Amino acid sequence: MILSNSDSISVTNLEKKFGAFVAVNKITFSVKKGEIFGFLGANGSGKSTTIRMLCGIITPTSGAGFVAGHDIMNESEEIKHSIGYMSQKFSLYEDLTPFENLRFYLGIYNVPQSQWPERIDWVLNMARLQEVRNRQTKELPPGWRQRLALGCSLLHKPDILFLDEPTSGVDPITRQHFWNFIQQLARDGITVFVTTHYMDEARFCERIVMINTGIIVAAGSPAEIIAAACPDSPQADLNNAFITLMTRKGI
Repeated sequence: MILSNSDSISVTNLEKKFGAFVAVNKITFSVKKGEIFGFLGANGSGKSTTIRMLCGIITPTSGAGFVAGHDIMNESEEIKHSIGYMSQKFSLYEDLTPFENLRFYLGIYNVPQSQWPERIDWVLNMARLQEVRNRQTKELPPGWRQRLALGCSLLHKPDILFLDEPTSGVDPITRQHFWNFIQQLARDGITVFVTTHYMDEARFCERIVMINTGIIVAAGSPAEIIAAACPDSPQADLNNAFITLMTRKGI
């Protein structure tokens, strides 16, 4: 699969082995620019390994892929400068204030200092953290810290944003605000690649790929996946489809 002008991510026969264990088994898919794309799977399905390959953290065993126009086999550093990444585990410095965290990551991303004031104000306003900009981050509620982490991942204005279970452990209201902002990012042209175990969140994705035991078991819109996985259950939802696909034998 060759990266087209409309794709932000494209992989073909992507494989990752750890010794004799095949974690990701020759998967092929693409993600369009400006799309909210869901990548779902149970724990141990190969989901995290795939993301690590796409983010340039580990090298695939075989196959081919491009992320933001860069080859995942030999342009990992270029990929890292083109993407934003937010993990489910809070990864910022809790002894620093939100302002100090933002200033630190601006330096890490090599953003010109002349742009720092504008970028910091943009993130603090977006994350609704202006009033607590000088409080220690560890004093903030979990949802507020997640908003700060999202803001830090956007400081260098990446083309693609990887969100690995971004709303894990936050309340439903914060989750809704979070997804409202994700949808705005996509409208602004940023590609959002998201993993989640909340199927009510996954329905916001335009397209979804589900992976199980390292193999893609479903791909399409949420409605298409539900119809294919649960053809005899008109009341089925994405949660039913996920359970069916993750527990199906002989895949």
